[in-house]
Amino acid sequence: MERNVSRREMIAAAGAAAVTGIAGSAAAEPARPAGGKVRVVAVSCSPRKGKTTAAGLTVALEAAAKVVGVETELIELAGMDIPVFDPVRKTADDFAKVAPKLTDPAVGGIIIGTPVYFGNMTSLCKAFLDHWTAFRKGCLLGGKVGGVLAVGALRNGGQELTIQTVQAVMMAMEMLVAGDGKPTVHRGATLWNHNDSVAADELGLATARALGQHVAEVALKLAGGSGAR
Repeated sequence: MERNVSRREMIAAAGAAAVTGIAGSAAAEPARPAGGKVRVVAVSCSPRKGKTTAAGLTVALEAAAKVVGVETELIELAGMDIPVFDPVRKTADDFAKVAPKLTDPAVGGIIIGTPVYFGNMTSLCKAFLDHWTAFRKGCLLGGKVGGVLAVGALRNGGQELTIQTVQAVMMAMEMLVAGDGKPTVHRGATLWNHNDSVAADELGLATARALGQHVAEVALKLAGGSGAR
């Protein structure tokens, strides 16, 4: 007798299918890339390539790269085909190209950056994170350090609320969530897009640098490094 397939079973099947051939040996013991460095990857979920979110993430990665033993990479989703998550979707999209860059055992830290739309992440960011369902089986992102950067149109434009919604996804992945470290020490990087630029936002840039450094240091320590600058 045929039975109805539950939503949970359907999502689990979709996740397993997405991971097959993508994550490869990601569930194996953590390893460092060639040269003995731990990698911190930042993903810009702005629909605009090379704009304020990417600029903020670049500052965070520059700070991360100053930590001895850390290398960095910036990924921009702008222009990629990242559709709304559908557990029965069979067609390929660009998520399959990005997934291995996150599940790579050499990646110790992941920073997600998003503009703030009505007090929350962009639709592109939401679609991208919904596709992380593929990582839940086997907890392929488990143990990696997660940080979040948000860019709003006002100094207090919903950045912290947006950061918390992204952090909730990271916690569901068994990631270790890190905020911006010293000297700012808050939930994450909060930047103000003023006249289509973050260059004049000294406080926001300070949080971006603190976030990048903190994620890098924690990721390196977890990998057995010192985290020294």
